[in-house]
Amino acid sequence: MKVISSTFVKSALRPDHYPKDGRPEVAFVGRSNVGKSTMLNTLLNRKGLAKTSKTPGKTQTVNFFDVNGKFYFVDLPGYGYAKVSKAMQQQWARILTDYLVGRPPLRLIVQLVDCRHTPGANDHHLLDLVEQAEVPAVLVATKWDKLKASERAGCVESIRKHLELDEDALIIPFSSMSKEGVRALWDVIAEQVG
Repeated sequence: MKVISSTFVKSALRPDHYPKDGRPEVAFVGRSNVGKSTMLNTLLNRKGLAKTSKTPGKTQTVNFFDVNGKFYFVDLPGYGYAKVSKAMQQQWARILTDYLVGRPPLRLIVQLVDCRHTPGANDHHLLDLVEQAEVPAVLVATKWDKLKASERAGCVESIRKHLELDEDALIIPFSSMSKEGVRALWDVIAEQVG
């Protein structure tokens, strides 16, 4: 899919502030600092469109980005970041759950897992939420370029094993640096947004 235009539309904390035009939405979810905003910028070929930071927890709202005037990319708050208050963690969890389970225009969930770390309890919890949402989903192993070539096959198998996924579950290795996985992920997105 060719990106002709991409713009930031709005940040929202409540469903009544989300776009109301019913256009398809693709949501990006994962732990804090897993690379959601960086992935959005890479897919849209726009540096700095989605704000990134080396400090986990930068995305604190539901952020909508218009793509080609046809659908939205949605950058959701990360989960599992311990250096914010319990109240903030609970608010993010509620926002995430409400969006994933109750958003009719949602067409695809892109769940990001950092390939350098073993998936944990929060990744399992998110996978449960994704299943509850009953929306197509794809798992993406981010920061692929940070692994040695000899570690790569083991990474995919580790994710598959720790998340108890079927042998045929699609896991896309992704690197914003080398652009590996960009085309494969766009193919999945294009199939869901038409």
